Amino acid sequence: MTTWLITGCSTGLGRALAQRVLEAGHNAVITARETESLTELAEQYPDTALTLPLDVTNAGQIASAVEGATEQFGGIDVLVNNAGYGYRAAVEEGEDDALQQLFATNYFGAVHIIQEVLPHMREQGSGMIINISSIGGQRSSPGSGFYTATKAALESTTEALQQEVGPLGIRVAIVQPGPFRTDFAGRSLHQSAEPIAAYAETAGRRRKETDTMDGNQAGDPVKAAQAILTLAEQDNPPMRLVLGKQALELAEVDLNQQLDDLMDWEHLGINTDYA
Repeated sequence: MTTWLITGCSTGLGRALAQRVLEAGHNAVITARETESLTELAEQYPDTALTLPLDVTNAGQIASAVEGATEQFGGIDVLVNNAGYGYRAAVEEGEDDALQQLFATNYFGAVHIIQEVLPHMREQGSGMIINISSIGGQRSSPGSGFYTATKAALESTTEALQQEVGPLGIRVAIVQPGPFRTDFAGRSLHQSAEPIAAYAETAGRRRKETDTMDGNQAGDPVKAAQAILTLAEQDNPPMRLVLGKQALELAEVDLNQQLDDLMDWEHLGINTDYA
């Protein structure tokens, strides 16, 4: 039995993961901004589920959640940073206040929880941190530049983190889901308030695709949850776990394109060192 702390459990992947972790017999500290959505799970698993309010932009609630997990279960073995939301806008359309809040939640929220949990994991000499990113963190698309920037930033920080805490016995991994059938597009996706007509065929088209995509995504969040549970059981997990056929295809295209560009333009870059 291990103890998990999962953020963003009210719906979607976070909810599916909390359910699967509890079904597997583990302890789970399941969090959301409004805990009413977690009541059913708490009642179903009264001995192993602890529900706590957590807005990841609230430093006091972060400290309380980690303290509550430690008091109830004696420590945290697996941290899953899942809380976050989307933002659809062309780069020119991005609104300062919206961007500040987006990064405060998707990036700094995860960072602050990691910083709060790490002293406990260092003391016990073990643990795992799983950061839920997006395939967009590797390959962005029109209208998603700001959302995927938060994920790319989290991935870069996670790579450094793995090298820093690996020698201390703490494992780290990134999960890159593609489209999954959650309410992300309907409930958790914000839009810029004033679309610019010039981007109707790029960022604007993405807005329309979102309207038709919601509820028709290929990914099954229950299967994704099981994949994450399996990932947490690995002694040597991969740095990145890509979830979903579409995401795997995009990752392959992107990596091949990067390699092609590297080889094609090697002659220009290699001659920039001192002789």
